[in-house]
This record gives sequence, structure tokens and C-alpha cells, in this order.
Amino acid sequence: MWFDFRWIDWNLSKISNHDVETDECEWVVRRHGPRKSGAKHTVVGRTKSGRRLKVVYLMEDSITVFVLTAHDV
Repeated sequence: MWFDFRWIDWNLSKISNHDVETDECEWVVRRHGPRKSGAKHTVVGRTKSGRRLKVVYLMEDSITVFVLTAHDV
């Protein structure tokens, strides 16, 4: 599925603290089905290189993803 991702210093810093790259988050979100809990979405899946990540994000509108955090699982 196609999504637009909004990256700002805050969420870039959050994923960087876990040694996660933006392209890894985008890959996982686009290719794995999320679970929704309130306003937050959570998805667990493998990156293109096989790394298993958990990505937590908000949908700002129907196509814009704002990643809150991402880390290895």
C-alpha cells in the first residue's frame, strides 16, 4: 500500500536511538498489517534485509503516517 511518511527531527531522533532507518520503518508499514489501539497503530514485520521491527505510528489522514517509534523485537 502507498503511504506518505512525515519525518521531523523528533521522530527521526526516536528511531535513531534504536538504530532504525526511515526506509526500514516505511518498508514494514507498507508491507505488514497493523493492529490498532486507540489512535495508535502498531505493526511488527521484517525489513527488506530480514530485520524484525515493531513500528508504532499515527495516521494523520488517510495516507500520511507519522512514526512515533520503532525498535527490534
